[in-house]
Amino acid sequence: MAKNGTPLNNSLEGDPDLQFLLSGGTLVKIRSHSWQKTRFYKLNEDCKTVWHDSRRRFRQSHTFSLDDIDSVRMGRQSEGLNKHTEHSEEDVCFSIIFKGKKKNLDLMATDADQAKKWVNGLEKVMSNLHNLSREKKKEHWLINCMRKADKNQDNKMTLKELKHFLRQINVEVDDSYAAELFKQCDKSNSGTLEDTEIKHFYDLLTMRTEVDQIYGKYAHTEGQISAKDLLNFLLNEQREEATMQDALKLIDKYELDETAKEKKHMTKDGFLRYMNHEEGSILNPKHKGVYQDMNQPLNHYYISSSHNTYLMEDQLKGPSSTEAYIKALMKSCRCVELDCWDGANGEPVIYHGYTLTSKVLFRDVIKAIKEYAFKTSEYPVILSLENHCTVEQQRLMAHHMVSILGDALLTKPLGDKMPANFPSPEALKGRFLIKGKRLNKLDTVFSSNSTVDEDTVSEEDEAAEVKDNGQKAKSKKSKMKLAKELSDVVIYCKSVHFNGFEHAKDNQAFYDMSSLKESKAFGLAQNSGTAFMHHNMDKLSRIYPAGSRTDSSNYSPVPMWNVGCQIVALNFQTPSKEMHINQGRFLPNGFCGYVLKPEFQRDPSSQFDPNTLTNGPWLKRKTFHVMIISGQQLPKINKEKHKSIVDPLVKVEIYGVPDDNASKETHHIDNNGFNPQWNETFQFDIHVPELAMVRFLVEDYDSTSQNDMVGQYCLPLSSVQNGYRHVPLLTKRGDVICSAGIFVHLMLLDA
Repeated sequence: MAKNGTPLNNSLEGDPDLQFLLSGGTLVKIRSHSWQKTRFYKLNEDCKTVWHDSRRRFRQSHTFSLDDIDSVRMGRQSEGLNKHTEHSEEDVCFSIIFKGKKKNLDLMATDADQAKKWVNGLEKVMSNLHNLSREKKKEHWLINCMRKADKNQDNKMTLKELKHFLRQINVEVDDSYAAELFKQCDKSNSGTLEDTEIKHFYDLLTMRTEVDQIYGKYAHTEGQISAKDLLNFLLNEQREEATMQDALKLIDKYELDETAKEKKHMTKDGFLRYMNHEEGSILNPKHKGVYQDMNQPLNHYYISSSHNTYLMEDQLKGPSSTEAYIKALMKSCRCVELDCWDGANGEPVIYHGYTLTSKVLFRDVIKAIKEYAFKTSEYPVILSLENHCTVEQQRLMAHHMVSILGDALLTKPLGDKMPANFPSPEALKGRFLIKGKRLNKLDTVFSSNSTVDEDTVSEEDEAAEVKDNGQKAKSKKSKMKLAKELSDVVIYCKSVHFNGFEHAKDNQAFYDMSSLKESKAFGLAQNSGTAFMHHNMDKLSRIYPAGSRTDSSNYSPVPMWNVGCQIVALNFQTPSKEMHINQGRFLPNGFCGYVLKPEFQRDPSSQFDPNTLTNGPWLKRKTFHVMIISGQQLPKINKEKHKSIVDPLVKVEIYGVPDDNASKETHHIDNNGFNPQWNETFQFDIHVPELAMVRFLVEDYDSTSQNDMVGQYCLPLSSVQNGYRHVPLLTKRGDVICSAGIFVHLMLLDA
């Protein structure tokens, strides 16, 4: 195994953009108008990290990993570059946006051609890394750790270096085991491991005994798995509706040994490769793309929705930023919130009223939304306006939306007559809908006698509440003046006050929608679940977190989805269990931000109530058997503490109707994050599988304080594949942890 192997498949060998990155060059790093410094940057030989010089004394590491990059943006597309560079410098600027809390890197190249080369090169190498298989990623991760452990860079490993390496990969081994492993591999008795010996050591280390056992159980043909054996495995173990054709396709795709391939056999290596790819993943590959009917009315879908979208941190003093909108939209959020206030110089601004959060121009936010709305999903985006502006600035808001969003902004109903219900996500692809107050009924769009210029409307519930928090006198129904121009762009999402389900049924049109505070909504869901669900069959509901959540924490979205609420708004800026569940809910269906509600939440004759389960099409009792087998390459939690090897345990949590909520956990394993084995089995009784979500949580056990989170993964039960599966792991912020995962066996059976 070459320790200096670069983690690139051969598609980039000799690529001019790659060569350019490897040679590197000088760029200007920009932090403000006055702080703009020249630095040398280059891609390291490992093709996974970027090195740069630093003027800071005692700076140990001058590198960052490509894994930490979220995206690379050409032009002045970040807030920093927008503020601190000139319009004329557009084509020499670019930004590197990092995952998590790491600050953006704003850079300026010497000319446009150089800037393009940097951006194209980085995007190519990143996409190449991203497309490496799980197995390759693991290999590179190990090679990297070996390189770090080889202190004197002589491409040989001493016993001391071997121990250092094992600690790097998160395994605490006792000295005698390390010495034993070393002796086994040091065939030449030279006291160091070289080339083939290192390869042998690597093979011993990465041996997956649990996968070997499965392979052995099905390898009935000359010690290998034949196509027939593989079909047998797919049908009996994986419970897939597979054919001989599928088995042959898998052999063709994953077997590297030509002799075996000719015999239509799969070797142990080929089997491991198959298990490590998407066919062996927990998420049903058929659900990875958009697979649901997207032609139903808009209110028949759950819609991924954000609250206080402009905030990067908390609600009292955190920064407001266009960056927060970009991050949410790139996560397929389809409903964003804009809190609009009068700004200086007559320009409306967005911020959290009556607090110290910074302000950002309404115009800049609309520009950012226009630029990023449809990059990860083509389906419609709803702009939820919380309007505190005077009539003059409202007119400006309308002007900015019309002029910046252009034809993408919906300014009249689809079709040429008054609709009776919502259009579908499919019909609204690439369009923006505005949610806000409207002066008159929607049908006036089709008549010529609507002459009103401005008038008073009762304030949006949430807007009135903010005023209340701002210690202003509050009349029961606070009034505000509304500009006709702003009223006119509100089509399918007209904000109205909620006066109960009966009142809504008798007096409100399908496009009249209410926003409910979480406490009110939870009360209604608890006491009138069926009525709430029927309300959502022909109207939209938006739920938002209580104002008292000043730390921008979140409530659980599950009880709201259980009664069919579509727009369940969460604080996307706050990494939390609730956000993991939200990410899991919208993971299938192409991660497009829309998920079709179950049939029983759309059928007018349905009497479903999540709190008291009666017989009906929703009741499909299942038993979910889960075996947690092993873990692979779990990351260290505390990098600072050199010796802090994890003591991992796995929790399996079910979220759904109250009767289905449950949680079980394995024992913890001391000092092994590299290849822990649990082999523990759990059983869950599921009543309403179509609403159930499953979350896997890996924690680092601590007897004295709270366990730390190592990684998590959440998805709907209906998208889980049966059989032996790999579960990828995500960080608290929802980013993939490259080489880590857990290996499980799952069976969802009729009870």
